[in-house]
Amino acid sequence: MRILLAEDDPLLGDGLQAGLRQLGFQVDWVRSGPAAERELRSGQHAAAILDLGLPQKDGLEVLAAARAQGARLPVLVLTARDAVPDRIRGLDLGADDYVVKPVDLHELAARLRALVRRAHGQPQELLRVQDVELDPAARTVRKGTELLILPAREFDLLHALMLNAGRVLTREQLEQHLYSWGREVESNAVEVHVHHLRRKLGPALIQTVRGVGYTLLREAPRC
Repeated sequence: MRILLAEDDPLLGDGLQAGLRQLGFQVDWVRSGPAAERELRSGQHAAAILDLGLPQKDGLEVLAAARAQGARLPVLVLTARDAVPDRIRGLDLGADDYVVKPVDLHELAARLRALVRRAHGQPQELLRVQDVELDPAARTVRKGTELLILPAREFDLLHALMLNAGRVLTREQLEQHLYSWGREVESNAVEVHVHHLRRKLGPALIQTVRGVGYTLLREAPRC
């Protein structure tokens, strides 16, 4: 899952980026208000962590501007401002959740997963499609009763497809889920991951939509 981190404190930002990466997130980190606003509108992230005390443009102004311009991704506000009026204003301007510093890293990760899950209409933590079950927190996958150990990229690709089951995702959209800034992407990376997933999950779960991308079928095809 690829997320945006907007935080100007170098120590906190570095710690959050490193910690969230260890928990399976792909993290793009920006340090100013204008950069945060630009990336909130980019459509490349599943969710965002937004500090309110950003330089050049306050986080609440960034949030209001991004929402006015159509940014729809879930935004978790992370701030030292713990006064109730500040929290109310942030939520009214379009924040989806609000966490006061200091924050527990595992709680932050759980809140991000919940935001993304709800944004995709998934009320439960465990994702189930056909006979495949995916646990985003434990990063495990079961096919029927069999526990599968997937490499990180394959897990992230399957996670993206299961969140969007029934929808077609382009290769570019899938690459955005899998890779943060600065990560080299081979031209056939998505195809290779799909090939490996089909070997482990069966050939019928992930369908190729020729010239468009891939989709995960909610129900097994009828013979």
